Amino acid sequence: MLADIRTAWRDPAWRAEFAATCAVLIPVLFGLTHFLDAVEERQGVTLPDPVLVLFPAVNLTWVTFLIIYAGLIAGLVVLLRHPRRLLLVFQAYSVMALFRIAAMYLAPLEPPPGIIELRDPFVEFFGGGRTLTRDLFFSGHTSTMFLLFLVMPGRRLRIAYACFTVIVGLCVVLQHVHYTVDVFAAPFFAYGAYMIILGICKRRGILVN
Repeated sequence: MLADIRTAWRDPAWRAEFAATCAVLIPVLFGLTHFLDAVEERQGVTLPDPVLVLFPAVNLTWVTFLIIYAGLIAGLVVLLRHPRRLLLVFQAYSVMALFRIAAMYLAPLEPPPGIIELRDPFVEFFGGGRTLTRDLFFSGHTSTMFLLFLVMPGRRLRIAYACFTVIVGLCVVLQHVHYTVDVFAAPFFAYGAYMIILGICKRRGILVN
């Protein structure tokens, strides 16, 4: 069992798997970034959404990103004590990113009517960056929080990340950033990616602790 990241770095097998994971994750992230730029130039369809028509959009950008960034930072700190789980989340995120690319390619969508753009405060503070509105079909923000929920050790952390998932999902719906179905679909894609990697670990005889 790897007690923390310092112990893990002394394990040649863990270092090799970490390097292999990064060799996959980094190109996937670059590919996703370029694909999202291409998606913004593509025309899609507008879905009827019986939930979004019930209320006007509310700007919850700061709430959304506060939870997302706090969740990501806290998650990284926690997972540094659980190196095997850290690898699992990186690997599962790579699979989930591929799911997102496939979903957006197969189902080009227009932004929901009345959308208030979700502008990343961090990106805007440092300048540059393009606000995306067509990265739809399943919510990347919601699925990321749910993936962290799946890998978190301990009941209290899992409850916290379950709450983060629900709040982020509600925020992007209330802001009309995503269709309701995007948010409902997100946990299923995250769970599918997680189970694929967990299954590979089990076949390799690797215990995720």
